[in-house]
Amino acid sequence: MNQDVEAYDQEEQDLYEHLRIVVDKGQSLLRIDKFLMHRVENASRNRIQTAIDAENVLVNEKAVKPSYKVKPLDVISVVLPHPPRDTEVYPENIQINIVYEDDDVLVVNKDAGMVVHPGYNNYTGTLVNALVYHFQQLPTLPGNDGRPGLVHRIDKDTSGLLLISKNERSMNYLAKQFFDHTITRKYLALVWGDIEQDGTVTGYIGRSVADRRVMSIYDDEEKGKWSVTHYKVLERLNYVTLIECQLETGRTHQIRAHMRHIGHPLFSDATYGGDKILKGTVFSKYRQFVENCFEIMPRQALHAQTLGFVHPSTKKYIHFEAPLPADFEGVLAKWRKYTSATPTES
Repeated sequence: MNQDVEAYDQEEQDLYEHLRIVVDKGQSLLRIDKFLMHRVENASRNRIQTAIDAENVLVNEKAVKPSYKVKPLDVISVVLPHPPRDTEVYPENIQINIVYEDDDVLVVNKDAGMVVHPGYNNYTGTLVNALVYHFQQLPTLPGNDGRPGLVHRIDKDTSGLLLISKNERSMNYLAKQFFDHTITRKYLALVWGDIEQDGTVTGYIGRSVADRRVMSIYDDEEKGKWSVTHYKVLERLNYVTLIECQLETGRTHQIRAHMRHIGHPLFSDATYGGDKILKGTVFSKYRQFVENCFEIMPRQALHAQTLGFVHPSTKKYIHFEAPLPADFEGVLAKWRKYTSATPTES
C-alpha cells in the first residue's frame, strides 16, 4: 500500500519526537541542556546532552554545544527518539461492547475512559489489548504497528463507535474509504455558548507550540494538516448548545480543537478549557448547578454516535448508531430541566 496509508490520519512517526520551541522574550540566559530539561517531557539531562552531541538539537537552524546559552526568541528544534519499550501488544481479557461483527469487520461501542491503542503511559488496558485477546491475527498496515485492526481512532474520554478490520483485504478497503473521506462519521457534542446557526470549521491543525498535548488551528499549511468539521445545531439550552458534528477529515482532537477555535469549547473538556463556567449567570445556585454537571460528566461531552461505510465484501453501505451513554444523557437532562425553569437572559 502506498499513499493510502495516510488514511490513518496518524500523528508524526511514533519512533521520534519532533519539537519546535520559540524562546520567550523574557527568557534569561540559560544553558540549553538545562532549558530543555524543563521543556521536554520525561527528558533526563543525559538524554538531552546525547541529542545535542548527535546534532539533533538546532538553534536557529545551527547545531550547538550543551553549554550554549539560550537567548530570547531563539528558535530551537529538537528530534528525540522515544524511550525504547516493549512494542508487543499483549492480550488482555477486557470486556468490549460489540455492536456488529462478521468475517471482515467489527464495530465496537467504546466506553469513555478506555484508551484505544497502547501508547505513552498506556501500554495495557487498551481496546487493542482487548481485541488481541478476543480475535487472533488482526491485520496491520505500514506505519500502524502496535495498532492491529485499527483504521481510525477516538480519544480516550470520547465514547462511541469505532470500526475494526479483521483481515488484510478489508483493512486496505476501509483505509481507502478513510483516505477518500467517504466514511460517514457523526458525533454529538455539548458545547459552551449559544450557537446561532449551522456552520463549518476549517484550518490546518497541528500541535500547539506552547503545549504539545493540545492541538491548535493555523492558517499556514506548514504548521499542520488540513481539517474540516461540519456542525449542525440540534438543541439550544441557554448557555450550552447540543450540536451534531460531521467529520470530513479525522485529525487528532479535531472536533475539540475546532470548537475551541470558534469560541465554543466542549462542555467539561479540561484540555481545551471547557471545564470552567464559560457562560451563564454569576449566581451561586447556577455555579453549583454547573459543578454538579461536571461531576456527572467529568470528561469532554463528545460521543461518536454514527458510523457508515461501504462493506468490503458485500460492497453495500451499512450504517450504525450508538445511543448516548448515561453520563451524557444525565447532563443533557439536567440542562433541559434548568433551561425550562430559567428564563433566558436578554
